[in-house]
Amino acid sequence: MIRDSVCDVVIVGAGIVGAACAYYAARAGLDVVVVDRGPVAGGTTGAGEGNLLLSDKPPGPELDLALLSARLWRQIAAEPFGGDIEFELKGGLVVAADSPGFDALRELAQQQRHRGVEASVVAADGLGELEPRLTAGLAGGVFYPQDAQVQPALAAAHLLAAARRAGARLRAGENVTALLRTPDGAVRAVVTDRGEIHTPAVVNAAGVWGADIAGLAAVTLPVQPRRGFILVTEPLPPLIRHKVYAADYVADVTSRSAALQTSAVVEGTASGPVLIGASRERVGFDRGISLPVLRRLAAQAVALFPTLARVNAIRAYTGFRPYLPDHLPAIGPDPRVPGLFHACGHEGAGIGLAPATGHLISRALLGLPAGLDLSAFRPDRFSGPHFPNPAEEAC
Repeated sequence: MIRDSVCDVVIVGAGIVGAACAYYAARAGLDVVVVDRGPVAGGTTGAGEGNLLLSDKPPGPELDLALLSARLWRQIAAEPFGGDIEFELKGGLVVAADSPGFDALRELAQQQRHRGVEASVVAADGLGELEPRLTAGLAGGVFYPQDAQVQPALAAAHLLAAARRAGARLRAGENVTALLRTPDGAVRAVVTDRGEIHTPAVVNAAGVWGADIAGLAAVTLPVQPRRGFILVTEPLPPLIRHKVYAADYVADVTSRSAALQTSAVVEGTASGPVLIGASRERVGFDRGISLPVLRRLAAQAVALFPTLARVNAIRAYTGFRPYLPDHLPAIGPDPRVPGLFHACGHEGAGIGLAPATGHLISRALLGLPAGLDLSAFRPDRFSGPHFPNPAEEAC
């Protein structure tokens, strides 16, 4: 047991979102403690691809959040540790197999451009200039030069290291067991298996375990795990220049179905291996490897890049995206519990949206205006007929 301590804010979760919250809060002068029951980036972050995407987001609040985050990621990458996070402004190429799909891509791109996204329509005969090894016969695509990538575990570690240099404290391997509240219901302390941390503010950045942390404050936040697999190839010379994915990926991201969905997502990495995704399904916390799903992912990747048929896949890994029913994260103060803030439920976009989330949480902690409309991200929005019971939704 350690001695009780005092701080301005406890951040629960040392993944990329918690790290970004700590980074901005500590640099703003707040006394920060980060608590995680496991290691840094030991959950969803460590199983992510590191995508920083605008291309997969239709106009709306998530795209606005992603645009802010894209600017902040570029600032972070310019920090002295920037090269270590493998930030790469590689651009994304979304491709369509047929004319109707290509028409839909062009319409989406036009809508996104009105919100500040850079998007260039690419005719079928121009795809080979961007990706020489791409399969023939596609109808066309759209290129998004602002899409980027980082190595997520490195990014989380470096953001937390920067936060610690600004005075933040990290308590890894420590399990949060309770939230203590004042008689009027406000947060007053976090209880862990090693003691109490007295604080007027708690940030729930627990990812797929966000519902559990909310439950400690007797409020509901219906975060569920959405499982995904990634195939990793042997290290290769540069074969794929951009993040490349099929048009149906966008529909899979926004689907509320619990059933398995897969769509081709292929990209190279700075260290050589090619990453192949993406699958989505809600099966609880089942970490079992599904060979049929991996075979489907491999086949879809080869359909986009035939040269991959001669490449060895050396491993696969599983991660759980923190899913909320409307596919938007919960960001900001919880009006049901004074002093409780949420920064979770980003699903597969958490890496990309982390800096904007941390920046906004920091401003909320300081009582400053957000500068962005956060009404769509209200943590208490999940009530009423628009958000069915998750058990019923899965039926």
